[in-house]
Amino acid sequence: MRSLREPWTLGGVEIPNRVILAPLAGIGNWFVRLQAKRYGAGLAVSEMISSFAIHYGNRKTLDELLVVHPDEKPVAIQLFGQDPEIMRSAAAHVARVGADILDINMGCPVPKVVKTGAGAALIKNPDAAVAVAKAAKEGSGLPVTVKLRAGQKPGGIEGLEVARRLVEEAGVAGITFHPRSAAVRHKGAPDYDLAAELVRELPVPVIVSGGMQGADHIRWVFEYTGCAAVMLARGALGNPWLFRQVLGDLDDEPTPEEILNEWLWVIDRAEEHLGPERAARYLRKFHPWYVQRMGASKEVQDALQRAETLDEQRAVLLLSCAPSAPVQA
Repeated sequence: MRSLREPWTLGGVEIPNRVILAPLAGIGNWFVRLQAKRYGAGLAVSEMISSFAIHYGNRKTLDELLVVHPDEKPVAIQLFGQDPEIMRSAAAHVARVGADILDINMGCPVPKVVKTGAGAALIKNPDAAVAVAKAAKEGSGLPVTVKLRAGQKPGGIEGLEVARRLVEEAGVAGITFHPRSAAVRHKGAPDYDLAAELVRELPVPVIVSGGMQGADHIRWVFEYTGCAAVMLARGALGNPWLFRQVLGDLDDEPTPEEILNEWLWVIDRAEEHLGPERAARYLRKFHPWYVQRMGASKEVQDALQRAETLDEQRAVLLLSCAPSAPVQA
């Protein structure tokens, strides 16, 4: 039987195992990726970054999104965009900051991305998709992978033909396949039979993403589809222990003390990344995941959302969630 613990290569890059953190929009910065790596992820992919923002030197993009921590390698940076020359320029910058792999998003269903001709719009424009991928490869000199959906609308499978052309004509090193249509986003059951078909057809590694919940189901998808690796997304939010569980290194759920320590680690890293004022606002979307994981009360959640500073947030955690404090169900 194949093992998720086996090392493999993606475009010549050595990956220590077959469990990957997905690009998480608005979330997947360096410390989120580093957290996944600390808990066993073989590879982590950055949140989706605009190739135009990189090309035109947007400071927030360059200083906050396009940051690689030395301890998170190997790491993939994901870009989106529909203009080959802009992509070529951005890809060169990605290589300079220390990425090991460049990933291109051709599956994002968000209207503000699609209306520009990027993301899932490229599924219906395979010529443009090939041109963008070629430019990324030429501009960066890195292995290029592409993440895409099965099709644009329910029942559509045009993404398979795009994947074939990306491999044959653009020379991409691998495909990440989400076997749902862009129209349904994260709803409905993924078509893992379709994923298995693509795995059989392509001569490059196929990574499967989408709809995987719980270690047993993730391992089943790996076996059923025959994919090279699995990519964990929303199931890993506030739950880095999932990587260890999938790899067979952890059978139990984390203790309250372990959750609290990790929660505090996240706060510290956010402060390091963004500074105390911005981090306090930014972390409001992180806290609900850990509140749920801890089994804490709605009152704890409300207090965290009202807390204006990181010190206030830490105080709420230590008062309400420390092992010596009663954890309210």
